[in-house]
Amino acid sequence: MTKIVEINCLEHIYPDKTKVEICGVEFTVEKGEKIAVLGENGAGKSTILKHITGLLEPSKGTVLVFGENPHKNFNKISMKIGTVLQNVDEQLIGATVLEDIMFAPLNYGFSKNEAEQKAVKIMETLNILHLKDKVIHYLSGGEKRKVAIAGALVLEPELLVLDEPFTGLDKKSQNSLVNLLNKICSEKSMSLVVSTHDVEVVAEFADTMYLISNHKVSTKGVIADLLTNTELLQEYNLEPPSIVKLFKKLNLENFDKLPLTVDEAVEILKR
Repeated sequence: MTKIVEINCLEHIYPDKTKVEICGVEFTVEKGEKIAVLGENGAGKSTILKHITGLLEPSKGTVLVFGENPHKNFNKISMKIGTVLQNVDEQLIGATVLEDIMFAPLNYGFSKNEAEQKAVKIMETLNILHLKDKVIHYLSGGEKRKVAIAGALVLEPELLVLDEPFTGLDKKSQNSLVNLLNKICSEKSMSLVVSTHDVEVVAEFADTMYLISNHKVSTKGVIADLLTNTELLQEYNLEPPSIVKLFKKLNLENFDKLPLTVDEAVEILKR
């Protein structure tokens, strides 16, 4: 497998002396792999993502993205990376939705007609074409997040980095986004890194999960193993998904595994 992201013993110290470490557990992202970084608010999830996207430079350690130092050589890899920040207002710069989504294609040399075609195509995919001529300032929080995601996907990146992407989205929009990410990752072999504190949604999209607390990443594993380990999750101030808690309380002997999604639960109950 091709490694898209490699982080080895990273340390970052903020001006207020807050220290974030990724040491002891190698943080990697393979081509086509879908990663979830879980932890409570303030644990340091955004710090990891900001190093991947070159917004921060480590105090110690190494960060490689597509074989490059993303902080020093981001211009070499920028077209391969789509990013949505936790505060989407920081990255929405167009006056209207269409102008904002067209910004990246225009910046990379596409003609105005080509840029508009790309923007319309991704807006159709995300079901936000009706927002095309809306002024960004007047959009709701959830609409702004969808526009930011459209802007991140418009150039069909090889790596998509999303910081708390489900914030401000209703359940229907959340499910639509998960389905879209799964579809694009499958069709395009796109790698995905998502930070979240929402354990309920992780099983719907992720292959691999990293747990972070006290500004340190110390656990990595497959979703089925970590989300069903109640004791481990509690160490990170996280609760297991509701379905896992329900089936543990049912405590029926013929369950060979605990379900993580509604579909898995239905199949087990049918059997």
